[in-house]
Amino acid sequence: MTSSSHYISTRGTAPRLGFNDTLLAGLASDGGLYMPEQWPSVTHGNPDATFAQRAAEIIAPFVGDEIDSHALAAMCRDAYATFRDPHVAPLRELGDNRWLLELFHGPTLAFKDVALQLVGRLFDHVLTARGERITVVGATSGDTGSAAIDGVKHCANVSMVILYPHGRISEVQRRQMTTVQSANVHTVAIDGSFDDCQDLVKAMFNDRAFRDRHRLAAVNSINWARVLAQVVYYFTAIEQLHASESAPVSFSVPTGNFGNVLSGWIARRIGANVGHLIVGSNANDILTRFFETQTMSATGVMATLSPSMDIQVSSNFERLLFEMNKRDGAATSAQMTRFRESKQLAVDAATFGEWIRPVFRGQRCSDVDTLEKIAEVHRRHGVLVDPHTAVGLVATDACAAPDEPVVTLATAHPAKFADAVAQATGVRPSLPAHMADLFERPEHTTQLPNDLVAVQRFVASATTAR
Repeated sequence: MTSSSHYISTRGTAPRLGFNDTLLAGLASDGGLYMPEQWPSVTHGNPDATFAQRAAEIIAPFVGDEIDSHALAAMCRDAYATFRDPHVAPLRELGDNRWLLELFHGPTLAFKDVALQLVGRLFDHVLTARGERITVVGATSGDTGSAAIDGVKHCANVSMVILYPHGRISEVQRRQMTTVQSANVHTVAIDGSFDDCQDLVKAMFNDRAFRDRHRLAAVNSINWARVLAQVVYYFTAIEQLHASESAPVSFSVPTGNFGNVLSGWIARRIGANVGHLIVGSNANDILTRFFETQTMSATGVMATLSPSMDIQVSSNFERLLFEMNKRDGAATSAQMTRFRESKQLAVDAATFGEWIRPVFRGQRCSDVDTLEKIAEVHRRHGVLVDPHTAVGLVATDACAAPDEPVVTLATAHPAKFADAVAQATGVRPSLPAHMADLFERPEHTTQLPNDLVAVQRFVASATTAR
């Protein structure tokens, strides 16, 4: 990728944009998701480099000359100085050929911090240079909201509205959002599922007049910068293992929206020594069923102990589908339209055999299996893991060969899901010191129906009230 990095939509008709415009746009104007026009080649680096240094090196080819390299490096340093562990994303060994990649050492205790601490700084940098401001609208199944809020709460040029499914996230997740006192932050509890929240966000972006009037921007993983920032820890994990030139390292990723595992696929595509990508699903197993049947079929959303994965429409799969379609935007758009109408998306055997079978594995995990895995890990290793991480570990057991090096992504701190962890182990994990008073802080939120007009009215009032 040259100094002029550009991005194109998965649906083929939106304008080609540079990095900064892609960052601010989020969803493309034709309803698609932005992808790099060309893939760069990125090599593994010095295992002694800091996470911030590697982030700047890996992200730079995707940014091109739109952000000065010194400014990008400074934003990376600032973003990752907020993490409690100096490695940012350290590895913990769990026996022969098995590791946890701890992605929960950021301010809100979830892997989303790795991307959103940087994305918030990118927003402020670009908006300050342009003398503009935006309204970030996002949907969260639990962790994105709090991580996004923490990433932008001090941004002078950003107002934020986060939608979350009422009663379907953990109390810690909710309080991390609703107790933030920044005047530019607004949270909304929607009477519905995460998919409903995500549909409302997409509908607001697809309403061109509303989107332009309120300068909407995205913070979900529909935003390319969010996916890009997550690519970094696949490289650094391999480098920590000194495995850049040895046997490929496979990754097990608990996922619902496909963004985190897509970042692993991108890392593999641009040069990381990634082997298989193992996708762990809970009872909302649309991805597992796709790997089994070559057909994606959406059903109703079930509430589970791993609520951040209670999703049936895996938005980021569209980016991989675009690649599978040889970057044919019209074909991708037609497939996504049919999926929206019929809840079915089939991939032919040849395409599946070329793109999916060599790389991806999938496994579903029940709540019973989740609790058993949490208990087992604590009993064998003295380690507490959250339910989402447990799903990833179950998938590792089911899909990986014994001699296959596998890193399972530990996506959230166990204290974010203390009830489930305590149920499984009898031990209630404590919140870190900076959150010790979380349950004493006053909450502020608004409850709304699953109704686009009502939500747009709220977003408009939040934008004009700044």
